[in-house]
Formats: sequence, structure tokens, C-alpha cells
Amino acid sequence: MEHIANIGTTALDVAAVRKDFPILQQQVHGKTLVYLDNGATTQKPKVVIDTIERYYETYNSNVHRGVHHLSQVATDAYEKARQTVAGYINAPNANQVIFTKGTTDGINLVANAMSRRFLKKGDSVIISAMEHHSNIVPWQMACEDSGATLKVIPINDKGELLMDAYEAMLDDTVKIVAVTYVSNTMGTINPVEDIITLAHARNIPVLIDAAQAIQHLTIDVQALQPDFLVFSGHKIYAPTGIGVLYGTSEWLNKLPPYQGGGDMIKTVTFEKTIYNELPYKFEAGTPNIAGAIGLGAAIEYLQQTGIPAIQQWEEELTAYAVDQLRQIDGLRFIGDAAHRSGAISFLVHNIHPFDMGELLDQQGIAVRTGHHCTEPLMDRFQIPGTVRASLTFYNTMEEIDKLVAGVKRASKMLL
Repeated sequence: MEHIANIGTTALDVAAVRKDFPILQQQVHGKTLVYLDNGATTQKPKVVIDTIERYYETYNSNVHRGVHHLSQVATDAYEKARQTVAGYINAPNANQVIFTKGTTDGINLVANAMSRRFLKKGDSVIISAMEHHSNIVPWQMACEDSGATLKVIPINDKGELLMDAYEAMLDDTVKIVAVTYVSNTMGTINPVEDIITLAHARNIPVLIDAAQAIQHLTIDVQALQPDFLVFSGHKIYAPTGIGVLYGTSEWLNKLPPYQGGGDMIKTVTFEKTIYNELPYKFEAGTPNIAGAIGLGAAIEYLQQTGIPAIQQWEEELTAYAVDQLRQIDGLRFIGDAAHRSGAISFLVHNIHPFDMGELLDQQGIAVRTGHHCTEPLMDRFQIPGTVRASLTFYNTMEEIDKLVAGVKRASKMLL
């Protein structure tokens, strides 16, 4: 088999990696779990689970507010996690890393603040046709509140942005561009360097949704130079309910606070409140302390495992999966970009994706079916949804073979 030769070309010990993820050892419907829904959420290594447990068992306390020992230990761990994230994305300063609930929360923060201070009637916001709902709806709300207009970059039939159309949209009305780095549905890797360069030539800020990129690609914000970048912890082997908003100091200082409460203030009187400095200005209330510490542990795990080896293995897996799926009779990809990562969406003949997903589940294969929170994209292709297999570094060539065999078996039953 072709995949046996491929296994030897990577420096990653996939068998050893899989032992680090307890959930992968179980069976579903009597079959060994094949987990291919990593675009929705990734599984957690034991070290992350243990880190969270250790926090609650040994130093559970609120941060930034106590002089006692537990509070100081918790604060140190929380701020160490911020430093770890800053190092991972090469942020110039850790105070540019804002902890959020996730990607959606980060986008809402920026959209809300922009609508309150920087958007007005006659202005416009640019997004793309492949955005997740979380990078559509907040901007629609911002436009409704401010009277601004939403513009959408079109895509071709392969699921790639039409960059000429984007460039033509960039005029003096545009106040921000917000686009995904990697499509959660199609896996398309967008030319974000060009998107940012073209916008910056007109002094237009850019927000990059890196929810589907942070776990697959090396991101250096000093090289890329986004004004804002958001991602979720649970897409990068960390807990749910934690995420990151990175922003330039210039923009984070210009934006008004998103929420009011404890920790985001310096002094409060009934007459006036003076807001706290970065990053605390945007972290109102008790944060997800365990989540942030867990995110730090997840990133450290990736760094110890070896990010270049992880990326190489994922590229080999994706190429193998696309090649093998392409040979299935009646299968068509929804989005077939030249540069892709993570997600592979497809349909087989006229089989409804839900039916395919249920039959794959009976074989122990977890995929996602539906519109993937990208309904406008489904409308673009005139389909109800897709079957999406999303891969990561603990997946194997054998699992791809099981997926291919499973799709073939389900097709015979449904046609």
C-alpha cells in the first residue's frame, strides 16, 4: 500500500502521539474510533487534561486580585500562558494577547468596538464569500448599528478568492477587512499576505480569522502584520471556552472597551471610570483561568512534539486523503483549491450528507455533515451541505483508508 511508504518519510512518531490522547483509544459502535472532525474541535492530550486538573486540585484561585499564595500561583500560571501564546505567534509583546472565550468572542469584540467608534453611514466592511457565520454576523450587526455597508469578496468554483475583485473593492469607504486564513469548510488557504498588503497600502486595518489555521500553519504576526488575529483554544488541542485576540498596540489602545467590570478598570467612582492598561482593558470579570493555563500547556505540547514534523505529516495526510477520495466513483469535492489545509468537503452522487454521515458513524468514523456554519457558501454552490473530513497530526493513513472504504460501503447502501 502507498501509505506504508509515506509513513517513513516523516519525523513524527504518530503511534506515540496517539497514546497521548486518551479519547482516541475508545471504540464507537464496536469499532475503533476514527476521529475526523478536528475542524469542529480537536481532542486534548493527557498533559492538557492533567494541567487543568492540577489547577483545580492544587492552586484554584482568582487571578490579579489576591496577595495570598494560591492567587499568586494562579496569576503566575495565567500570565505564563499569555507569554506562551505570544511566543507561539511571535507577538512583539505579551500585552497584545487578549484572552477571550474563543474566535467568535474575539471577532465580536472588534466588530462591536469598530461600530461604536470607527464606522458610520457611507463606510464599508469587507469580508469573503467563504466566511464562517462568526465572521459574518458580527459585521452585519456592526453595519446595521452604524449604517455601514458589507462587501463580499467572491470566489471561483474551486473555492479560491477572486483577488482582482478584492483589489477593486478597496476604496476610501473601507474601514476594515475581515477574512479567514483557512476555510473551515473547504480547507482553502487564502493569500492573507497579499490581502493584508493591499489593504495596508490604503491604511485599512485587517482582521484575520485564524481558527482553522493556528493548528496547521506557522503564524508569525510580526511577519504577517495583521492588525487583529483571532483563534480558539479548542481548535488547537486546548479546552473549550478559551481563545485569543491578538492586536497591534496601536489598534488595541484605540478601541474602546468591549465589556465593563472587574479587572478592566484602574479606578472607579460614580462620576468617572479610568480603564486599565492592555491586556486587562479587554478582560472584564473573572477569566477562564483553567482554560488559559490549558491553552498554554497545549501549545507547549505542540512545541515539544515538533511543529515542523507535525506540519509535514499533516501535508502528507491531506495529499493522500484527497488522492484516495478522488478515486471514488461519483465523489466531487466542494472546494478544490491548489493550496489547502485541514478540511476536505465532498458529496457522493446525490446522497444527502446526513445519510452518509450516519452510515460512517455506524462504522466508528466521526465526520461532520451539514453547512458548517457557512450557509452563504452552500448557497454559492447550490447544495444543502457537505460531508467534511478534517484531519490533524494524530490521524493516520490507515484511518484515511477506513474513511475511503466507509464512503464506498455507505454509497453502495444508499444508491
